[in-house]
Amino acid sequence: MSVMGRQVISTLASDGTLTVEIVPEEVPSPRANEVLIEIGAAPINPSDLALLFGPADLANAEFSPGKVVARMPEAAVRAMAGRLGQRMPVGNEGAGTVIAAGDDPAAQALVGKRVACAPGGTYATHRLADARMCMELPDRIGAETGAASYVNPLTALGFVETMRKEGFTGLVHTAAASNLGQMLVKLCAAEQIPLVNIVRKPEQVALLRDLGAQHVVDSSDPAFMAQLVAAIEATGARLGFDAIGGGPLAGQILTAMEAVAAKRLSTYSRYGSFERKKVYIYGALDLGPTILNRAFGLTWDVGGWLLIPFLSQLPPEESLRLRQRVAAGITTTFASSFKAKVGLEEMLTKEIALAYNAKATGEKYLVLPNG
Repeated sequence: MSVMGRQVISTLASDGTLTVEIVPEEVPSPRANEVLIEIGAAPINPSDLALLFGPADLANAEFSPGKVVARMPEAAVRAMAGRLGQRMPVGNEGAGTVIAAGDDPAAQALVGKRVACAPGGTYATHRLADARMCMELPDRIGAETGAASYVNPLTALGFVETMRKEGFTGLVHTAAASNLGQMLVKLCAAEQIPLVNIVRKPEQVALLRDLGAQHVVDSSDPAFMAQLVAAIEATGARLGFDAIGGGPLAGQILTAMEAVAAKRLSTYSRYGSFERKKVYIYGALDLGPTILNRAFGLTWDVGGWLLIPFLSQLPPEESLRLRQRVAAGITTTFASSFKAKVGLEEMLTKEIALAYNAKATGEKYLVLPNG
């Protein structure tokens, strides 16, 4: 069965005009291992905003019912040459009810079930997804509770799995007061993993300490670097995950790691310590250049980390194990909170769009495509 639905589409023209609008969409019948999901809820994550609006000038955009027209900076247009003219569906993840399925037994088994998934294009009334990538939600869990049970929870678990696979024993995490950061605090406490949390405001320090975090440092504090060195020394953390991306923070983390390692050197080395130090950049809250002031020797690494490539490298049984852990902890370790719930039309109004596009910690929005 095909259905007529609606979907949010983002299109960037070669002249720098960005159009984000709700359009009608015919969703085809599911085939083979596909399922057709009536989307109940979908979160607006920072990663969604990169495709939805990116660095477009929303303050001076034209807003009309179900449509936003904005200007994209010239540098961004050049950087996004690969998407010019393409109608891009938006929304990484969501949850809803399977209303039809292809003839594959695994797909058929999900008919009538609530599932969470990350097929892309979830700011829509309906979406096709691969049944093998869907996570069946417990009966007691509704779509709103399960909507953010894919990206952030599996990212938190992915950080821990990456740490173990690469031989590290402790973590540093930035923008740590986010929903993801709060999950990581609870996960690391349960797994007895030393964790250094970096936040940007004093009140966020209190928030994480109330959750049980032992090491929280505020990057706005004049004594930030001294506090960061002390926290890294106490935890032995040598692997960082940075959600900020731009600016000096990744380099500051490596510098603090090297300062701790250098204390154990018996003789001076112009090459610095030989201890492994690494920071993965997994977000872009700051779209500016990543600044590395090389004060951390020569034994270091900076790389990028994305959830989907990480999951694609796991054997199927490991991926299933992680999804089962999320399902078991969806109302505890992996619970999410939202500032507000909005419909498709409401998410494209000026006041709401400016609010969630600010990416303020603790002000995440949930979209309810079907009202």
